[in-house]
Amino acid sequence: MERLLAVPDSNQPHVLILGGTAEAATLARSLTDSYGDRLDVTTSLAGRTCAPFPLPGNVRSGGFGGAEAMAKYLKDRQVSAVIDATHPFAKQISANAVNACAGANVPRLVLSRPTWSPEAGDNWIEFDTVEMVAADLPGFGGRAFLTIGMQELSVFATVADAWFLVRLIDPPTNPLPLTNYQLITSRGPFSVAAEQALMEAHQIDVLVTKASGGDATVAKLAAARYLGLPVLMVRRPPAPDGPAVADVAAAVDWILGRLHP
Repeated sequence: MERLLAVPDSNQPHVLILGGTAEAATLARSLTDSYGDRLDVTTSLAGRTCAPFPLPGNVRSGGFGGAEAMAKYLKDRQVSAVIDATHPFAKQISANAVNACAGANVPRLVLSRPTWSPEAGDNWIEFDTVEMVAADLPGFGGRAFLTIGMQELSVFATVADAWFLVRLIDPPTNPLPLTNYQLITSRGPFSVAAEQALMEAHQIDVLVTKASGGDATVAKLAAARYLGLPVLMVRRPPAPDGPAVADVAAAVDWILGRLHP
């Protein structure tokens, strides 16, 4: 589904932002506010969040259907540049963007926020996959706070004698694939005090999360530090090939340098 606020002007450069992150929204806002009369800006969302924050410019929702279909979209919509500002763990859409941009001969930039770094007092145990976390989880206590999103919860279905506090942005349409759990739905940013109170109220033994980075959910790490809880952290997958920046200002500079609107 695509929402077009204006018919794209073929005489203006057309920027496609692969979004779903706070950085993508900030970039769309920056481009439309400052260069909306010289750039057409479209943000593409995967459509997994029921009520995403309002976005400026044009918005499309839903997958492209693979790299070839994305390349066709880029050609049909005369896209001048693609900014991959998806979640750091959105491996498939990033891989599709690499191939689609190569096939359509469209320049591509990755906008990826810096990952988190441990601080003094942190007890982080890092893993390459969620499956590895699930295998080791029984050694860290029986009450785990899962903050990994919806897609990989089933990995923990076979963890014996475990209870899970699961936090999601949206209520799921079906029961979770877990036996013993409590579900809460909430969207960040969260405060350290609230995260600490939540973990204490549910007698959490261990925090399970991904190295997503960003400010919206970093408070849980500080709360775990203050409570002396271990954090089982899934490392980021390798970044896609190609040019990359870590902040919105650098992405805007790259776009202006490439497209000269």
